[in-house]
Amino acid sequence: MARGSALEVLRAFFVLGVSSFGGPVAHIGYFRRAFVQERAWLSEEDFGALVALCQFLPGPASSQTGFCIGLRRAGLLGGVAAWLGFTLPSAALMVVAAIADTQVQGYPVARGVIHGLQLAAVAVVAQAVFLMARTLCPDTPRRALGLLAAAVLGLMPNTGGQILVLLLGGGIGWLALDDSSLVQHREKRRLSREFSDAGDEVRVHGMALLCLMAFCALLGASFMLPAGGLWGLAASFYRAGALVFGGGHVVLPLLRDAVVVPGLISPQLFLAGYGAAQAVPGPLFTVAAFMGQMIAGPSGAVVALLAIFAPGLLVVAGALPYWENWRRRPHIAAVVKGLNAAVVGLLGAAWINLLTLSTIQGIWDFPVIIGALALLTFGKARPILVVLFCAGAGALF
Repeated sequence: MARGSALEVLRAFFVLGVSSFGGPVAHIGYFRRAFVQERAWLSEEDFGALVALCQFLPGPASSQTGFCIGLRRAGLLGGVAAWLGFTLPSAALMVVAAIADTQVQGYPVARGVIHGLQLAAVAVVAQAVFLMARTLCPDTPRRALGLLAAAVLGLMPNTGGQILVLLLGGGIGWLALDDSSLVQHREKRRLSREFSDAGDEVRVHGMALLCLMAFCALLGASFMLPAGGLWGLAASFYRAGALVFGGGHVVLPLLRDAVVVPGLISPQLFLAGYGAAQAVPGPLFTVAAFMGQMIAGPSGAVVALLAIFAPGLLVVAGALPYWENWRRRPHIAAVVKGLNAAVVGLLGAAWINLLTLSTIQGIWDFPVIIGALALLTFGKARPILVVLFCAGAGALF
């Protein structure tokens, strides 16, 4: 993969940071279009492998995926640039919302615009799922595995179900998707020699180990710090970011326990922050900036934002080098095939459960979605144009 600059990564993710509406599933669709289809920074297989890894780890999966893309493109500075570009627009809007104490959903036109943005996410994710399925599920066994994953998630639409389908995908890949043809065998031997030259076993990456050690040390410290003040605020938000799997909406119960139960903010303000997070692009975890601003002003917003994202970024930075090495080994490559197929099923089920069933409110939504899909597929329009189209349609209808 060609190397790039941190500035290049920052520009690309800033555009996504101001235009990626719809939550974690939609963000993965936006990332795929931007970095696989348009810029070719990584292959479909590499992208699917990153998504699979981030689904396994605690933290915000879409932000972790973006961070990994930045790491691969421009090293540590690229990872930081990816996070900053994708996160800061949303965080700034959340701080403004907290200062103004505004609930935009109380205005009919604003509600229509927000609904239109959700419809744009439906279209973007639908296209991403279709194109990923075509590449990552090219044969009958992997198509069946993708459908099985979607069916399991239809019955278990929670974090446990996500982990289960990834385990199933990896296990089935290990048992059934290891192609032992001569060509594959030669390729495996070539890869094995390359890894042998590098030390035969997974190399010890000092920076990766440091990140994993920091993740564990800070998690332990978060349970020992006294409540109250900025240190207590940091501890509460770090625990929330470190103990949540699946990201997005899953973090809200932990945040409620951290800020509402102790009486730091009222239930009404908590819900206002959640509503504002639905109205802005970027990761839902930036709701931490709203709550931090409400609790301790600008310094509280900065501390809460850094604390909630830090554990997810530390753990994925620690795991990624080992994952990059292991997933290319012969048997692990078969596991990755199964994981990629499971990821397609996971995204398909999430699209149905988290977007379509809760987003479509009437018959007029279908022409908007179809129009957005036509713009994406036939018009080759950029997602920002599709977002503007859907927002305008939502305001009108």
